Amino acid sequence: MENKQTRVMIKTTMGDIVVRLYDETPKHRDNFIKLANEGYFDGTLFHRVIKDFMIQGGDPDSKGAPAGKNLGTGGPDYTIPAEFVYPQLFHKRGALSAARLGDEVNPQRESSGSQFYIVWGKTYKAAELKQMERQLAMQQEQAVFNQLVAENKSKIMDLRRSRDRAGLQELQDELIATTKAICSEQGAPTFTAEQQQAYTTVGGTPFLDNQYTVFGEVEEGLDIVEKIQKVETLRNDRPKDDVVMIEVKLI
Repeated sequence: MENKQTRVMIKTTMGDIVVRLYDETPKHRDNFIKLANEGYFDGTLFHRVIKDFMIQGGDPDSKGAPAGKNLGTGGPDYTIPAEFVYPQLFHKRGALSAARLGDEVNPQRESSGSQFYIVWGKTYKAAELKQMERQLAMQQEQAVFNQLVAENKSKIMDLRRSRDRAGLQELQDELIATTKAICSEQGAPTFTAEQQQAYTTVGGTPFLDNQYTVFGEVEEGLDIVEKIQKVETLRNDRPKDDVVMIEVKLI
């Protein structure tokens, strides 16, 4: 299915936003097109808005939702497999990304069938990005080590039962060495020159990179996104005055 340079108009009560859907993420692109053509988004709200972070919508339960109603759990009865095209597609300001459930219940990081967010974020200093890279490297090591521990669980339990402290220490040293070797082979997580340029000048949310699928970007109406992310919000980050998607349609 060819959808070269697919553009979608999101008409809101605060103005119009035009997004371009990426061909590099075909499952997310085609799903968004399908829902837009069905009128699925029409009348839904930007139900979760966090200043200097992002605006989120696409929950069908938000259509005509009374004030105070908890929103954010609605959607079709399917998820979309993650399509990480990283570092090419990242969370710069204006990125269109798929919302999802957390890692603890969704380790494959599959996307919600309909909920999405548009990134606002903030600009970062180069030193802040360096610090983030160090944190990412530590997280990478921890994840690899945890995986190795899980794979060696029965061996660890046997050593504990026999109270073999020397054996446990030896195994731990072995797993640490293996962890370092795997991480060295994978390469340390670093931001590309393009990411560094975007995050230090335009802004975004680099801590979400490679965690959530980025499948498009705002081409027109970034000023509308800015206005929406500044609105007054109440409990659960829902805007005090509803921000409605009047119509979402292909251009």
